[in-house]
Amino acid sequence: MLQSKTITSETPNCHQEVISLDGVSFSYQQQPVITNVSFGVKERDFIGLIGTNGAGKTTLLRMIVGLLRPTQGQIRLFGEPVEKFKHWERIGYVPQKNSLNPLFPAVVREVVLSGLYGRNKLFKKVTKEDHQKCDDALHAMGIEDLSEKRIGLLSGGQQQRVFLARALINNPSLLILDEPTVGIDTETQESFFHMIKHMHQHHSMTFLMVSHDMDMIRSYLGQQPASESGKLKFYIRHSHETQDCVENNLAHSLKGLREQLESGKEVVRIGDRN
Repeated sequence: MLQSKTITSETPNCHQEVISLDGVSFSYQQQPVITNVSFGVKERDFIGLIGTNGAGKTTLLRMIVGLLRPTQGQIRLFGEPVEKFKHWERIGYVPQKNSLNPLFPAVVREVVLSGLYGRNKLFKKVTKEDHQKCDDALHAMGIEDLSEKRIGLLSGGQQQRVFLARALINNPSLLILDEPTVGIDTETQESFFHMIKHMHQHHSMTFLMVSHDMDMIRSYLGQQPASESGKLKFYIRHSHETQDCVENNLAHSLKGLREQLESGKEVVRIGDRN
């Protein structure tokens, strides 16, 4: 069970609140899972969420992205109640990889392009510009050679990069990640963290990430949690005074970062083909 008082990051007031939870509770079949949670996440925060199994981490994320409704309380996204929020292209969401049906018939390109459709645009006509965005996202993740392969036939590491490419194709303002490195080898984990740190430090992006990796969380977000709530710990870092990339398009920036890494200018590589 998760109980909480107000949790806020100590960040400058110049940035708007992108996530706001006010007295949120949730129960499965009258069994409380989350109780009276209130917290706010501001623009350019990076929130790391740590907790034991059953603590309510995934439930919390699913409520934030509108897949579950709280039993009590209110959730706001960019100032709007979640039930009225329509600008889902501003949010990238990468669920746990075990949520994928291995028999799902789509190929990688189709999955990545679906990130452009939105919840109200299921039959959007794909343009030449859309395909270019998809190519950029695939290249940034190092999976361009997998574009015509069935998503269910890929390894865990490959699938995670596909879903990250899908989440990034719209240049989101908020990226929500649920255990993005579970089942992925150490080298791929390191390259993934290198990439998301770049995204946080050099783009106007906000992150909310559930992770089991205490070493990574502490190395970037600090040794002590900013707040604790039951079995959950919230680690917070804010990138207030950072130098943005010259290239505003996130996929282009990550593509350039990948090329730098592969040329040997950086220690950690992004391009893993496991």
